[in-house]
Amino acid sequence: MITTQEIKHLAGLARIEISEGEVSAMTSEIDSILGYVGQITSATTQVEYSIPPLRNVMREDVPTHTAGQYTEAVLQNAPSREGNLLKVKKIL
Repeated sequence: MITTQEIKHLAGLARIEISEGEVSAMTSEIDSILGYVGQITSATTQVEYSIPPLRNVMREDVPTHTAGQYTEAVLQNAPSREGNLLKVKKIL
């Protein structure tokens, strides 16, 4: 059970001013909240979780194309080129 002193201490840490009426109201509210959290904690500690074994779902990293296979097709669509390179504006 939380005490009024603890409520006042928490209010001081949060730098908020609360009246005596608010302290007594918060005492009962925080007690009910902490009780509920305690119920959730006890319920979740009794649950057993089973994790399926991990497996790699990615494909092997192997080359599927020969080097330069699509170079000419890409360069034909470029507005400007210099040899086998795309020519672009200088950006600073």
